[in-house]
Amino acid sequence: MAKRKTLLVNDEIYHVYNRSAARQPVLTGSGNLNRFINLVNFYRFKSPGLRYSHYTRLALDLKKSFLDKLSKSGQPLVEIYVFALMPNHYHFLMKQLLDEGIKIFASHIQNSYARYYNTKYDRVGSIWQEMFKAERIETDEQFIHLARYIHLNPLTSFIIKYPVDLEDYRWTSYSAYSGKYITHFLKLNNLREFFSNTEEFKQFTFDNLDYQRTLDHIKHLTSE
Repeated sequence: MAKRKTLLVNDEIYHVYNRSAARQPVLTGSGNLNRFINLVNFYRFKSPGLRYSHYTRLALDLKKSFLDKLSKSGQPLVEIYVFALMPNHYHFLMKQLLDEGIKIFASHIQNSYARYYNTKYDRVGSIWQEMFKAERIETDEQFIHLARYIHLNPLTSFIIKYPVDLEDYRWTSYSAYSGKYITHFLKLNNLREFFSNTEEFKQFTFDNLDYQRTLDHIKHLTSE
């Protein structure tokens, strides 16, 4: 296994991401995407106290009660600010809170989702590239611009065509920042504090759309 170049340090913010093996679409369909979101919410804690497979068999009211208790008294591994789920990769902006928190979190969500996916589609083998990647965020400017980059991923890739549709795309954190939906595992204040209101945040996000689409097009051309 390749040695990680970036040290993961507590109380530092990182861009954490990974791609599926052979760039196959493994994060598609609302059922699969909801499963991944639920894994994120569950495994952001150090010791949930219950195996996820057991949690999924609980009645709805017991699931809610369990997660409410975990949110109040559980020890979080990471603090998540921004995310995007794409058909063949994912992105997170997050802070590590405990030693090896990001490594433990990423390992749990990837391994658990792989077991689920392989069982569902009767397949074997890894569905992810060997190791997730992490890059440390060093400045506020880097933080807000990377948040914009992550939020624009579905538009950059033309999964959705129009900016207005991003609010209804549940698989990024943009819908939480725009006020359309609630995503319980997100910490919103760190990004919100850079904008005076929601409209300013939206304008900042879409100001870069055409440029980012151009860069993505060039990237695909040069990789073919």
